[in-house]
Amino acid sequence: MSGTSPARVIALTGGIAAGKSAVARRFEALGIPVHDADVAAREVIEPGTPGLAAVVDAFGAGVLDASGRLDRPAMRQRVFADPSARRTLEAIIHPRVRQWLLDRARAGRGPYCLLAIPLLAENIEHYRWVDRVLLVDAPEPLQVARLMARDGIDETLARRMLAQQASRAERLALADDVIVNDGDESALDAAAAALHRRYLSLPNP
Repeated sequence: MSGTSPARVIALTGGIAAGKSAVARRFEALGIPVHDADVAAREVIEPGTPGLAAVVDAFGAGVLDASGRLDRPAMRQRVFADPSARRTLEAIIHPRVRQWLLDRARAGRGPYCLLAIPLLAENIEHYRWVDRVLLVDAPEPLQVARLMARDGIDETLARRMLAQQASRAERLALADDVIVNDGDESALDAAAAALHRRYLSLPNP
């Protein structure tokens, strides 16, 4: 990323229900911009975008709802049942998400920005341009319990959702910095503040 922007680019990642959003909110409260891959995935297929046009080209106009937007529930069911459809959809959306994130990182003029990328470990070859990786980590039994409480699902489904992601070891291997989120959420305040001070003290990338 060096040479493209004065802002340092830090990828924020973590497994499902690890607490990424809670950490992101702390950095935003400290005045640090957070650009979210999930937000990007919605924006790149808004009505009128080339992304939505490409989805319609691939799947037909039946994927749109009455307002001309992507019918997300119907699309989710379709790609869940058909791996080739999922790969086709990902091939349309993922490159656009990466470009969306890169554009915002390059436009940054603060000391640093965060890119919230849940599936970083699964796609790390596309994000070699980030300067650091911040992992929000939590023990797997705690992730399962949080997921069951958050989504109202049973343990079997929660564990299946975890199994579809990169392993905890794979994420830890990528991380430059780790916040362990295994207690009360208020403990994240001090963890984020300490990392914020550290990032401000680093030399320019």
